[in-house]
Amino acid sequence: MKKVALVAALMLAFTTIFASADSFKTVSIGADLSEQQKQKMLDVFGVSEEDALFVTVTNDEERSYLSGIAPEPMIGSKAISCSYVEPQGEGSGLQVMVKNLTWVTEDMIANSLATAGVKDAKVVAAAPFSVSGTAALTGIMVGFEKATGEKLDVDAKDAANREMVTTGELGEELGKDNAVKLMNEIKQEVIKNNLSSPDDIRTIIQKVADHYGVTLSEDQINQIIDVMQRISKLDIDINDISNQLKNMGDKLQTLIEESEETRNMLQQVLDMLSGLISKLKFW
Repeated sequence: MKKVALVAALMLAFTTIFASADSFKTVSIGADLSEQQKQKMLDVFGVSEEDALFVTVTNDEERSYLSGIAPEPMIGSKAISCSYVEPQGEGSGLQVMVKNLTWVTEDMIANSLATAGVKDAKVVAAAPFSVSGTAALTGIMVGFEKATGEKLDVDAKDAANREMVTTGELGEELGKDNAVKLMNEIKQEVIKNNLSSPDDIRTIIQKVADHYGVTLSEDQINQIIDVMQRISKLDIDINDISNQLKNMGDKLQTLIEESEETRNMLQQVLDMLSGLISKLKFW
């Protein structure tokens, strides 16, 4: 029995070693951070320089992804945003967290990564101080390519950046959560029904906007049409999108459950206080 246990342990060890050899934890660091700020990022990601593959992202690289897509002030002249990418097992989906990013949200990044073809990865996008986070997607995509040795489609990366920026701009008027829901539902309808013509996409946009009680300007509609036409040309399966975003839905469900649990606890406290007040009145 001891020999069997030893063989099983060795097989498990070898399996772990070979599985981890296919992919790496990767950290992308903004080129304009100080050494102290870089160390702060490593602390946030919970890694040391020996634990991960490191890549430096410059402002020129960010511009190559974002010029003509994001407003110039949001691109800036320095590379600040950083990211941590850890590939997970097949079917794990995307897990996204952000820190010190003021303009983009976890859901925005997750939706855009799914469009770009990033799959099954734990992702943390962060900065040492508050920044918009517009360039965070650049570092994540670079990190994913380095971590997996898999090149993402150029058109998919372009569509992903446009999707994130458009969602962010809509979020300034509609609220970030509403903008994410609007864009995600439109995208799902476009992919599911294989739509590509501007008129068909416009019809879907209007339908979804009406459903959420949202009024969009002509410029906003045209911007969404442009993004969706680019997405329609990609080889994306609606089931892949759903599978990659399942963790974000789980997170939302967890928040709902926690909120419900909090309400129940508060109700119990209120009931107890009400009982005490009744007793005091009786006395």
